[in-house]
Amino acid sequence: MEVAKWDVKNHGGNPTTNESKKYAIFVGRFQPYHQGHISLIMQKINEGIPALIMVRDIAPDEKNPFTTEQTVEMIEKYHAAHNHEVQVIIIPDMESVNFGRGVGYEINEFTPPENIGWISATGIRNSIKEGNNDWKTLVDESIQADVEKYLLETEVEM
Repeated sequence: MEVAKWDVKNHGGNPTTNESKKYAIFVGRFQPYHQGHISLIMQKINEGIPALIMVRDIAPDEKNPFTTEQTVEMIEKYHAAHNHEVQVIIIPDMESVNFGRGVGYEINEFTPPENIGWISATGIRNSIKEGNNDWKTLVDESIQADVEKYLLETEVEM
């Protein structure tokens, strides 16, 4: 997959050379993990910066049909298939992200390019429920079967 360049705005911290291989952190629900998420994370991986993907521990519901463990499994499976330097961990659900000045690391806001900014996990889930296969262009092949299987299993449980 060719990764589109995202616009980036730094909200604090000087850009680093990352010679010590510190991790870039990404926090989300990833319900499911799709090409938009991948494109964002690849901004750092393509610079040789490893990624720490932090999955919020949330109970499955209509908006979040995948368990935290299923989400972690799909993310790990994708990155293992592509040999990326990534760690995935589970964190408690959160109220906010906060930082102080002079924190010693970059704080970046990425804005997606138009060609992927429209991708929506909700749209993917709805497409699967409707039996429409358009969603498959938005989720990497390595995890498509898992996304579909987990979503349909969760629907039966709810």
